[in-house]
Formats: sequence, structure tokens, C-alpha cells
Amino acid sequence: MISYTLRRLLGMIPLLILISIVVFSLAKLMPGDPFSGEIDPNNTSVEYIEEMRENLGYNDPIPVQYQRWVTNLAQGDLGKSTTYKKPVMDVILERLPNTIFLAITSLIITYILAFTLGMYSGRKPYTLGDNVIATFNYGGIAIPQYIIAIVAIYFFSFKLGWFPSNGSITPGLEQGTWEFWMDRIHHVVLPAMTLGLFSTASYTQFLRNDIVQNSQMDYVRSARARGTSESAIYNKHILRNSIIPLVTFFGFDLATLIGGAIITETIFTYPGIGMLFINAIDTRDYAVVMSLTLLFSFLTLFGNLIADLLYGVVDPRIRY
Repeated sequence: MISYTLRRLLGMIPLLILISIVVFSLAKLMPGDPFSGEIDPNNTSVEYIEEMRENLGYNDPIPVQYQRWVTNLAQGDLGKSTTYKKPVMDVILERLPNTIFLAITSLIITYILAFTLGMYSGRKPYTLGDNVIATFNYGGIAIPQYIIAIVAIYFFSFKLGWFPSNGSITPGLEQGTWEFWMDRIHHVVLPAMTLGLFSTASYTQFLRNDIVQNSQMDYVRSARARGTSESAIYNKHILRNSIIPLVTFFGFDLATLIGGAIITETIFTYPGIGMLFINAIDTRDYAVVMSLTLLFSFLTLFGNLIADLLYGVVDPRIRY
């Protein structure tokens, strides 16, 4: 498995190079440039503007600009944000903990609900409870995420007042205290449920269908013939085979949740990298946009690798 992992990591290098070319090209094709954020707005003379464009390298050929950007990127220099007037790395690191906390909370809620609902539906198919859960699943899959977010804010924040409608923390709380963390959890629950609803609905349906299918296999009939209890058959034999697809999806969730947080964080005004990405596009902060796009691309490739490795862990028949 180690050699396989190393081969996959080496295989990511040409893909990341191609992605960097695409990201850089799209940034150059976008209208305008970040030049206006790097000069003195009070000095509008033509000589000053041309001098600054030359000094900042905006007049260099495109291949030279790309080479300079990639060289700095390889050295850990993501550039300087024209909006926040500080290194892009610092801007991302300030927002990244909020997005990670949101993604982890969403994963926990997703897997708890998916296993609970999926096991119930799988063990009692075609019953009233199964039909109700199926309706929930198809609704969660079909309804767009932004609609769910708006409806959730309207009912759970404005009407019922159970959860805050925006932000990640109540101002004035001392960091690190019990009240601080409880308030953070209180703020993250609603956007996490919205973010993970699609995955919860999909995983519940996958698990339910796999349990129903595996319950008809020959090894299940043999276990029943030996007098094995139904709980042992479902929990030890059927469930172990049925969770294989769900475990492999965990790798894809790493990229899906962070990428999907763009919509959720924007609607809930949650200060993570998803909201940072939208704000960077609005303000034409190209260094932040390019860095985050590369980060999302890397997480997608890394998530695919994790999914493949987990598949070999949960299924002993797979060998690399």
C-alpha cells in the first residue's frame, strides 16, 4: 500500500501542474486585474501608473508571470491579498479553522443520521417508516442547498429562534472557555445540517438499499439456518458489507464539504474559506481566488486517494 500511495502522490504532480495552468489562465482572462489594489489611489498620473505596472511585473509576458507565480507558490508564497493587505497564507489560515470545524460537525451529523436512518430502513423495508425516510431522502437530494439554507434560517432562526442565523461566535465571549465552545457549536449546527443534508440523504438511501440487497444473500440464509440471531446477522454480517461504499465516500467528503461550504457559508455569513472565496471574487482579489482554487483542487485529488485507500482497508479482498 505504501508503494501504491507514493505512486498516486507522484501522479498528482502533473495534474496539479495542469490545474495551475488552467487556474492562472482563467485568472488572466477575468476582466480587470488586482493592480488597482496595489497602488496609491490618490495618485492617478499616467506616469505613476505605468511605472508601478512595470515594477509589479504586470507588463511582463504571460509565461514569465506564470513562472514567477509558480516559483513563489513552490516556496510557500501565495502572494499578497489586495483586499486584506497581508499575505494570502495568513488570510486563509485565519478562516480555515472555521471551515474545518463546520466540515467536521457536518460529517458527524451526516454519519450519525445516515447510519441510524439507513439501518432502520434496511431492516424494515417497505414499511411506513421506510417510506417516510425515503421521502426525506429524495427531498434532500432534489432540493438545492441554497433553498434548504434559506428555509432553515426562516423556520429555525426567525420563527423558532433555536439557532443563530449568521456568524460563528457571539461577540464578547472569552476564547477557550466552556461558554465559548458551546456558543460555537450553537452557531455551527444549523449550517452543518444544511451542508450535510445532501450527503445524509444519499448515504441513507445507499445504506438502506445495500442492507436490503445483502439480506437476501446466501451467507445470510446460512447464518439464519445455523440459528444466528437477527441482531447478530444484521450488525455483524450484513452491516459490515453494507458500509463499504459509505466508508469509501469519506475521502470524497473531504473535498465535497469544503467546496460545498461556499454556498452555505455565504448564506449563513459564516466566516470560513467558502465565504472568503466569494468575497475574493467580488473584490477581484486574484491571489486569494487562485490559491483557494488550487486548494480545492488538491483536496479533490487527495480525497480520491483517501477513498481508494479506505476501500482497501474495509474490503480485505482489495490488494494494491
